[in-house]
Amino acid sequence: MSAEEKNLIEILEEGHKVDVVKYIDYVSAPQAGAIATFSGTTRDMFEGKTVLELRYEAYVPMATRCLSSICTTARSTWDIHKIAVAHRLGPVPVGETSVFIAVSSVHRADGLDACKFLIDELKASVPIWKKEVYTNGEIWKENSEFMEKRLELAEKRDSIVKKLVVEEHKRRGCCGSKVRVEEDEEHKDITGDNKS
Repeated sequence: MSAEEKNLIEILEEGHKVDVVKYIDYVSAPQAGAIATFSGTTRDMFEGKTVLELRYEAYVPMATRCLSSICTTARSTWDIHKIAVAHRLGPVPVGETSVFIAVSSVHRADGLDACKFLIDELKASVPIWKKEVYTNGEIWKENSEFMEKRLELAEKRDSIVKKLVVEEHKRRGCCGSKVRVEEDEEHKDITGDNKS
């Protein structure tokens, strides 16, 4: 079974609830000594405001590709058997699950670390957008993980650019390729006119 066959990634259309048992059953295996899970549910309050529901939208093809890539990264970092990731779209009322992750592994540390990595990366980089609906209005929310990831990527980009500039400077020296210029006694300029 290839690594992709050991991943179950589902973006659930509006009206479909997350079936937690389905995903736990999927990752279960005799060789797995641990199953780590994360269940993200809609809470009833946020910063003193009463929450009615969350609404999710996604660019599904890209979200699926991003999740597959995140699973690949997790597999290259931890010893994982199977991964299941599900995310709902549309309205998710208070108390219901909007995102669920299950990871099976031989040992608990790999499963727990991979599970945390998967949810953090999902929130930071997967094109799924959340609107919080309150009793007195609604607002599209930007995840703090997304903002942190943007800052981290900007810092990496700046670091890479600086490194390239330094390497280019070292390679070429301060004056580019060195050219020896000899002036004759008449001090001619570039056009050949006499300066004296």
